[in-house]
Amino acid sequence: MADSNDSRNGAFRVIGTRPVRHDGLEKVTGRALYGADYSMPGMLHGKVLRSPHAHAFIKSINVDKALRHPGVYAVITGADFPEVKGVMAQVGELVVNTHYLSLNVMARDKVLYDGHPVAAVAATSKHVAEEALELIDVVYKELPAVMTAEEAMKPDAPILLPELRSRFIAHRTDPGSPEGPDRPSNIAAHIQFQRGDLGAGFRAADIVVEREYTTATVHQGYIEPQNALAVYSADDHVTIYCSTQGSFNVRTLTASMLGLSEGMIRVVPAEIGGGFGGKTTIYLEPLAVMLSKKSGRPVKLTMSRGEVLRATGPTSGTKMRAKMGASRDGRITAAEVWMAYEAGAFPGSPFAPGAMTTLGSYNIENLKIDSFDVVVNRPKVAAYRAPGSPASAFACETVLDELAEKCGIDPLELRLRNASHEGTPQPAGPPFKRIGYVETVVAVKNSTHYRSQLTGKYRGRGVASGFWFNGGLQSSATVNIHTDGTVSVVTGSVDIGGSRAAMAMVAAEVLGLDAGDVRPLVADTDVSGHTDVTGGSRIALATGLAVYDAAHDAVRQLKERVAKLWEKQPDEIEFIEGLFKARADGTAPMPLKLLASRLARTGGPVTGRATVNAGAVGAVGNAFATVCVDVEVDPDTGKVQILRATIAQDVGRAIHPSYVEGQMQGGFAQGIGWALNEEYVYDSRGVLRNAGLLDYRMPTCLDLPLIDAIVVEVPNPNHPLGVRGVGEVSIVPPMAAVANAIYRAVGVRMTELPISPPRLLKALLRKHGDSSETQAAAAD
Repeated sequence: MADSNDSRNGAFRVIGTRPVRHDGLEKVTGRALYGADYSMPGMLHGKVLRSPHAHAFIKSINVDKALRHPGVYAVITGADFPEVKGVMAQVGELVVNTHYLSLNVMARDKVLYDGHPVAAVAATSKHVAEEALELIDVVYKELPAVMTAEEAMKPDAPILLPELRSRFIAHRTDPGSPEGPDRPSNIAAHIQFQRGDLGAGFRAADIVVEREYTTATVHQGYIEPQNALAVYSADDHVTIYCSTQGSFNVRTLTASMLGLSEGMIRVVPAEIGGGFGGKTTIYLEPLAVMLSKKSGRPVKLTMSRGEVLRATGPTSGTKMRAKMGASRDGRITAAEVWMAYEAGAFPGSPFAPGAMTTLGSYNIENLKIDSFDVVVNRPKVAAYRAPGSPASAFACETVLDELAEKCGIDPLELRLRNASHEGTPQPAGPPFKRIGYVETVVAVKNSTHYRSQLTGKYRGRGVASGFWFNGGLQSSATVNIHTDGTVSVVTGSVDIGGSRAAMAMVAAEVLGLDAGDVRPLVADTDVSGHTDVTGGSRIALATGLAVYDAAHDAVRQLKERVAKLWEKQPDEIEFIEGLFKARADGTAPMPLKLLASRLARTGGPVTGRATVNAGAVGAVGNAFATVCVDVEVDPDTGKVQILRATIAQDVGRAIHPSYVEGQMQGGFAQGIGWALNEEYVYDSRGVLRNAGLLDYRMPTCLDLPLIDAIVVEVPNPNHPLGVRGVGEVSIVPPMAAVANAIYRAVGVRMTELPISPPRLLKALLRKHGDSSETQAAAAD
C-alpha cells in the first residue's frame, strides 16, 4: 500500500467533488449493453424446466419427445453433469460447497423447492424451446414440505438432506441444547458468541424486555433478470457473457461445477441492472455452457420475472428471540439473542454475519448470541445487502426502543449511553478500531428532522441504528498513461453504484488530472488481474486502493523518465498536482501531459499496476448508520405512509458524494419495502403464489418521501483515502425504525415483518379488544 500523496491534510482536489458519471451517456441513451442484449450468429435460445413441487423425488425424466421436436438442438438434465462431491471452492473470503451448488443449478434425484431446475432445452427460438419443455415427461413422488425454520427444527420435521447431522435440538424453548448422538437434521450449522456473566447481568437489570420476532423471505428486487450467453469452442475453451457482480466468481464456480480448468473459461461482464448481492453466484451459466457444448452452437438463456422470484436467491426468513436488561439510568446490563435463519434448500444462510453484527453498535459486558443455519423447502438464499444484519437489527433495535421507553429516556440518548467506540469488543471478539457510530447518532439527534415537532393523530417517529463490518478481499488495477496525457484505468470490478467514476477520481487525484481526463474500464477475466466480487461495500475501498497504488506506480515510473531527461536521480524529483519538479533546483516544472508526449523517447509506454488484499493489509473500515422515520397509520385499513426519512451514515470519506448519498437512500428505500410490504407467499403445498412484481409489492416513488442523507465522515485510519465503504449498512436499521414509529403512532409493538396492512389491522383490532372472528377474517 502506497503512502498518501496528499500533503494538504485531507484537502483533496478531485475526491469529494461531483463530476458527471463516465458511463452516464451510454446508459441514458440506451447504447449500454446488458447481458440479454448480447447476440451471436447461429445462437440458440434456452429455456429451463422447473419443478412444480416444493419437495419430491424424481422417479424418471423422459426427454425423447422434446429431442424430436423440430428446432430443438439439445436437452440436458442432471445426468449430463459431473458428480461434484466434497469440493469446496474458494471465492473471495467465502468457501462455497460446489456439490450443493451443482444440485441447486440442476436437480438430480430430488427437487427441494418450487422452481428447482430439472431440465433445460436449446432451440431455434424461445417459443420452440417452451414447446419442447412441455414435451419433457417427469414423474415425481411428492414429499412433505417444510417451509419455515421453526417447523424445520422440530424433531419430527421432514428431512431435506439426510447427510446433514446435528447434535443440537435447538428448540426456541431450549436453544442449543446438546442431544447426544448425531442424527439427521435440518440444522446445517450453529454459531455462538458469549462473554461475561449473563445471569449476573440480568440480575443487575431493573428492567428486562423479551420478545419473539419473525421476518419473511424477501427478494433483492433488481430490475434486470439473470441471463447468460455461452460459447463452447471446439478447442474446449468457453466464453460466457452475463450480468454478474463478480466475473471471477462466475469463472471459479462454473469451472468447479463442470470439472473445467479456470483458464479454459473467459467471463465477459455485461452492464448490470442491479444485484444487491443476488448476482454473486451462478444459476444459468453452467446450463448455457452445457447446452452450447451439446449443440455446438452459442446458447443464451434469460430468466422471466417469475423464474427470478421462484428460483434465484432471496434472503432468509428468520425466527428470533431477543432479551435485554437495563438499569433505570439506561445502561444495558445483559443481552441474549437467539436466531434461526432459513437457508433455503441448501446450507448457507447469513446466520454468521447476523450474529456478528447484532448488538455491534453497543458496549455490552454480558451477552450471548446463538444463531442457526436451517434448510427449508425454499430457494437457496443469496446475499442481500448486509446479509443477515437487517433481520437481527430489527429484533434488537425494537427491544432497545422498548427499554428506552420503560426507562423514560430518549431513544437516541439510550444509544449514546451504550455506544460502541474505539476499543469496544465486537460481538465476535476483536475490538473496534476507529469508528464513527456516535457521530451518526449525534448527527440524527441534531438534525432538523429529529428536532422538529411531529403533530397529528396516528403519527409517530422512530429511530434505529445498524452496524456492518464491510468487506476487503482482493482487487487488481492497471493505470495506462497515454501519449496525450489522458489515462485509462482498467479493473475487474463490475460497476453497480458508480464505481467507474470513483476509480477515475482516485486516479485523477493521484495524477493531478481532471476526472474527465481518466477513462475507467471494466475488463473481462482474461484482461484484468483477479478481482473479487462487487459486494461487501468493498469496491471504493479495495479496488480504489488498487487504483491508488497503481497510479502511484505510474508516478514512480514517470519520475524515472523525468530524471532521465533532466539527468538527475529519481529521488530528486517531486510530483505535486500534476507537475514534476526538481528538488532545490531552478529547472522549470514539467506537466504530466508534456512528459506523456515524450514517453517513446525516454523508454516506452508507462503502465502502473497494483494488486491488493484489503483485509490482509488491514485496510477495512467498519460502517454504522442511524435513521429517523416519521409515519402515519390509517387505522381503518392498516396502511402505513412514510412521511419523512433521514439517514446519517459514517462513510469514512465520500469519493463522489452524489453516489454515496444514492447508496444511502437506496438502502433506506429497500429497508422500508422490507418493513412494510415485501414477502414471499407460499400456499400449503409450498408453491410460490406471488411470483411477479404486481403481487410481490416493492415500494415505488409514490410510497416514499425524499430521503435526507447526512454524510458523516470519520476517515478510516487504515486507508490512505479514509474510505470505509457505503453500500450496505443503510439497509440495516430502517425496519426497526419503521416498527418503532408505528408503535408511537398507534401503540402496537409489531414483531413480524412485513407490517402489511392486513397484519397491522389485525393487531389494531386485537389492541382495541375486538377479537370477533368476523373482523379478524376481514383483516386477513
